[in-house]
Order: sequence, then C-alpha cells, then structure tokens
Amino acid sequence: MMKLTVIAGARPNFMKIAPIIEAIRKQVEKGIDISYRLVHTGQHYDKKMSQDFFDQLGIPEPHSNLEAGGGSQAEQTAAIMVRFEKELMENSADLVIVVGDVTSTMACSIVAKKLNTKVAHVEAGIRSWDLSMPEEINRMVTDAITDYFFTTSEIANTNLRKNGVENNRIFFVGNTMIDTLLKQIPNFRKPTIWDEALLQPREYFVITLHRPANVDQENELKYLIEEIILNSHNLPIIFPVHPRTANVLAKVGIEAPNLYMIEPLSYLEFNYLVRYAKAVITDSGGITEETTVMGIPCMTLRNSTERPETCTIGTNELLGVNPKALKPSMESLFKGEWKKGSIPELWDGKSAERIVSHLVHLFA
Repeated sequence: MMKLTVIAGARPNFMKIAPIIEAIRKQVEKGIDISYRLVHTGQHYDKKMSQDFFDQLGIPEPHSNLEAGGGSQAEQTAAIMVRFEKELMENSADLVIVVGDVTSTMACSIVAKKLNTKVAHVEAGIRSWDLSMPEEINRMVTDAITDYFFTTSEIANTNLRKNGVENNRIFFVGNTMIDTLLKQIPNFRKPTIWDEALLQPREYFVITLHRPANVDQENELKYLIEEIILNSHNLPIIFPVHPRTANVLAKVGIEAPNLYMIEPLSYLEFNYLVRYAKAVITDSGGITEETTVMGIPCMTLRNSTERPETCTIGTNELLGVNPKALKPSMESLFKGEWKKGSIPELWDGKSAERIVSHLVHLFA
C-alpha cells in the first residue's frame, strides 16, 4: 500500500488539499491500494481561518492536529518541526505532500527529508524573487529538497529547470486551488454584508490587505485606504480585515460612508463577494488566481508577484506599493478599459486528479 501524509497548515492550504484528498478517495474507489493521513499543523487556529474552511470544502477531520499556532516565525517553525517529527516517526509514510508556501510547507518538508521520507511539493517553482517575503524563503527551501514537483505554469517549470531540477521530476498539472474554486462556485453564499450595504453586482469593491509593506505602518496604511476611497466614485468598499491589519487600523481611526470594515469571511462568502465585485484590490497572491478565473479586474499592491501568469494572461495588474498608482488604474476601470484576460493552461478543475494519477504511477 502507498502511504501518503498530506500537510495543511494555513488558510491558503485548505483550498489546495481539498481536491487532492477527493482525488485520493476516487483512486481508492477504483481499487488502488493507497491511503493517506491528513496532518493539520495548526498554523492558522482562528475558526474563520481554519474550521470554516474544513466544513465548507468537505475536508475530513485531520488525523492529527499539531496545534503549533502562534509565536514568531522562528518559534512557529520550530514548534511545527518538533511536533511533526514525532508524528511522522509514529506514522511513517512513503511520501509527504506539502502545498503552497506557508511556514508549515517548509517546516514539514525539512522534517520529512531528515527522516529519509520523499517529499512532493504542490505549487512548486513559483517565485517572486523578493527575499523580504517569508513565503519566498519557504518556497526556495522547500524546492531545494523536494523530490517531486507539481507545477501550475510553464513559468514555474522554467524556474525549476534553471535551478537544475530534472524534467522527469517536474509535473505540470495545473492549479489545485482552481479545482476547488470551480467545484464550489455553485455553493457560494451571500454574506450578510450584501444586504446590510445594499450591494449590487459590479457596483462595489473588495479589498484585502495583510502584507507588512502595506499594513505595518499606520500612516502608510491610512494613506492607502484614503486613496482607494478617493478614487472609488463613492461605490461601497468591502474590507474583510485580516487580524494583522486590524491591529494597525484600530490606531488609525479611518472612516468613510462607503467603507465597510468587516470580520474575515468564510471561503464561500468571500468568493461570492469577489464573483460579483467591480474589482478587487489586494496584496494577496492566491486571490489574483481566483479573480483571473472568474474574470474580475484585480489590482495588486505589490512590487512583484510569484504568479505572473495572472498579469500576462489573466485580469490582474501589478501596481506596486505606491498608493498613487491606484488613481490611473481605477480611472481605466471606470472607463471600461480594463483587460478581459483569459484562463491559464490546465486551470480546468482537474489538477488534483493529475497529481494523484502521477503518484500512482510513481509508486506502482
């Protein structure tokens, strides 16, 4: 029997593992001798950031929860490594599957390799080339020790080849997060803010901000939000506030009649808002993929992106971190001049099936 350990740690991971687990189950139903153990590191322990996602996406209860949330980057990495080492020693696996680029991804990869267990990285090879981002370090370390690389784009394939990874270890499969998105679109739920703010399709903005360059300095964050308000043509601005951002916003005291700062939303509620928005303004990477597939204009407040296909093919534009870049972009949006975009290759809802099919052949 092939024994897999699947790692989930933070909100971006949950959308990526759900279709993988479903694909494993389908192989079992076909009579393939395969089992999995789901390990939740507990990196995100807030209910809106964890349990709601498990419930809504049909992810089964983890076999193990390491409860390693909180603390600094180093403390969290250490806690995950210590606890996952014990977990893996007690429950051996033929392969550890990690997804994305969060702390859990890197920490569990290191532990697995030191225990002579093979590692597969889903969403391998993406790069922002910005070492000030913790995620970039996580990607680079994980890819340096990974055995099998499952990629979302030809750009990622090229990045890996340049690092000396052999072609027979690179598998271009598409994007498992889009598997989840396409499956869940019929299940999107209208959040309460829809009626409270009297929202209408294509007549409001959604914003998400959490990166240090945008939210850690009070004055810069206030300036950024004021620019969004100033150029919004008074349309409602829905801002689900990340806990990191909430701490800074509490000191800023910014208000506007059309600004709605709300609690973080569940996956199905948040993507309902995205699907009908006029545009999304964000500093997230994953959201740029979802807006690309749903055809929603997206403005990314970062100097670099690890998902350049969302700009070259999709609906995303990289604006940088200077709030002044918002005005011309929003003017273009209101003039109806935003690019239409298209969907990248293999972002078709079948990526997880490809991954598990490859694993079955690799371990046959």
